[in-house]
Amino acid sequence: MSERPTIRPAGGSEAGGQEPVTVAVLIVTHNDAADLDACFATIASQEHRPLEVVVVDCASGDGSAEAARRAGETNALPTTLLPLDENRGFAGGMNEALAHTGARFVLSLNADARPRPDFVSTLLDRLRQRPRAAAATGRLIRLAGPGREGEAPILDACGMRLTLTWRHLDRGSGEPDRGQYAKAEKVFGATGAATLFRRQALDDVAVAGEIFDTSFHSFREDAELAFRFAERGWEVIYEPGAVALHRRTNLPSRRRDMPAEVNFHSLKNRYLLRAYHQTAGNFLLTLFPTLLRDKMAFLYVLLAERSSLSAYRWLWRNRRQVMNKRRLIQARKTRPARELNRWFRQDSRPL
Repeated sequence: MSERPTIRPAGGSEAGGQEPVTVAVLIVTHNDAADLDACFATIASQEHRPLEVVVVDCASGDGSAEAARRAGETNALPTTLLPLDENRGFAGGMNEALAHTGARFVLSLNADARPRPDFVSTLLDRLRQRPRAAAATGRLIRLAGPGREGEAPILDACGMRLTLTWRHLDRGSGEPDRGQYAKAEKVFGATGAATLFRRQALDDVAVAGEIFDTSFHSFREDAELAFRFAERGWEVIYEPGAVALHRRTNLPSRRRDMPAEVNFHSLKNRYLLRAYHQTAGNFLLTLFPTLLRDKMAFLYVLLAERSSLSAYRWLWRNRRQVMNKRRLIQARKTRPARELNRWFRQDSRPL
C-alpha cells in the first residue's frame, strides 16, 4: 500500500462492455476509523473487477489513515493512501483523490456507506447504456438504528430533487421503504455518499482546474456539481437495482446537535449555490418561496445559531471571488436556462 501518488491506467474499454474497466473507489475520511473495516469489506465484496481504492485522509485525529491501511491489506485491495495535514473537506479531498487515479469511472463512497455486492456492476451497466450519463446513483437505505428492528426500512436517498425554495433534497429521505421509486429514471443529481461518475463528464464540467468546488468545503458540493452537469447537457441516472446502506448523520432535524463548523458551511453554501447558478428567469420563478425561506433562515440564525452569522460575512468578503467563479461557470453553459428551470418543478424524468 502506498502513501505516495500512485496512478494506474484504467483497465479495458467502454465499448460493448467486452473488456474489464477499472473502477476507482474514492473515500474521503475525517475521523472515520470506526467505519473503515466494514466499508472496505463491502468494497471487497463487489462483483466488479478490477477495482482500486484511493483514500484521502483529511487530518484525522482518530487513526483513520492507519485504519485504512490495515483494511486495505486485510481485504487485499490495491489502495493508495493520501494523508493530508489539513482538513480540506469533502470537496478538496475528492479533488485530491481524482488527481491520483486514471480510472474512467469513479465511485464516491462515504466511509459509512455499505454497497451491496452488485452495486458497482449495476451502476456501471447503466452508465454504459447511456453515453451522456455523467453519473448513476442507487437506492440508499438508512442503516437501522436502535428500536427499528422489525419495522420497514427507511429510505435515505433515491436521487436528488430541487424545490422552488432552492433546496436540494434526497428523494424519499426518511420515508418507509414500501417499494416506491421503483423505476430507473433521470434525476437532477446524486449524493456524494455513493455515486458512480464517468470521468469524462467530471473533466468536462471542471472549472478553473477544479472538479468539486473547494469553496464549498463540505455539504452541497454534490448539488453544485449536479448544476454544472445539467448546464453542460449531462444526465444523472437513478438506478433502483443498485442498493447501498448509509448511516446519515447530517439531517435538518439534527441541526442543533451539529458542530458549528458544519452549520456554517451548510448556510454559506446555500447562498453560494445560487450565486453561481441562478439566472434572471429563475430568480422570478423562485422569488417568493425563496425570499420567505431566506427570511426564516436569517431569523433562525439571529435568534438560535449566532455562530453561523459568519457565513454572511464570508459571502461579503469573498464576493469578488464568487462573482468571478460565476462568470466562468455561466460562460461554459451549453443548455438553455429553461431546461434547468424544469427541474424546480419535476422530481424525475423518464429515460
